[in-house]
Amino acid sequence: MRILLAEDDSRLADPLVAFLEHERHAVTWVSDGQAALDTLLECEVDLALLDWMLPGLDGLSIVRQLRRQGRHTLVLMITARDGLDDLVQGLQDGADDYLVKPFRMVELAARIRSLERRRDRPFRGRIFNWKELNLDSEEGRVHWDGQPIQLTARELRLLEWFLRHPGRLVSRAQLLDQLWSMDADSGEDTVKTHLNNLRRKLRATCGEDPIETLHGLGYRMREEQ
Repeated sequence: MRILLAEDDSRLADPLVAFLEHERHAVTWVSDGQAALDTLLECEVDLALLDWMLPGLDGLSIVRQLRRQGRHTLVLMITARDGLDDLVQGLQDGADDYLVKPFRMVELAARIRSLERRRDRPFRGRIFNWKELNLDSEEGRVHWDGQPIQLTARELRLLEWFLRHPGRLVSRAQLLDQLWSMDADSGEDTVKTHLNNLRRKLRATCGEDPIETLHGLGYRMREEQ
């Protein structure tokens, strides 16, 4: 993978770069937020490893700007902030995964493999619709009556799953099994967070929620009325 590492502490960055290159990734290292954002906007990057606290522009601001511009680059936040509120905020604003310092290299490798599998096995080549909601899985774009909806990579995959399986009931555990890797440190709460974020964005633009909850059972795409 082509990886951008944004980390201002060379004591952490140097071994990370060495490890990632040993894992046969192509790595670009920058030490400030503006350089990270410029690289992500100007170059082909598969995965961004972003420290939250960067000089100039923090990692979360970078993610927000990427998503506002419709960029679906995979983002793994690396941070010492381990509070639940921080985790929820990072995922809500567009990060695809979250790794708390200190961490072991084997855990980082597992997270990257998980993200890489989702990138390499995307749903391809079809247009899906629900009322005025349109998803182009080839381009990774979502619109409601021509108005774009900015989704993260995980939110996009969740929405596509529901559009591909209209009326099918699914639990959080089943979504975790189908859309998340078993070796990633993710659970049903992670699925719930991403699903809540997706539904919030859909309600804000569509004026209605195309996904319904059947309490105690799971979720499914509503029938078009």
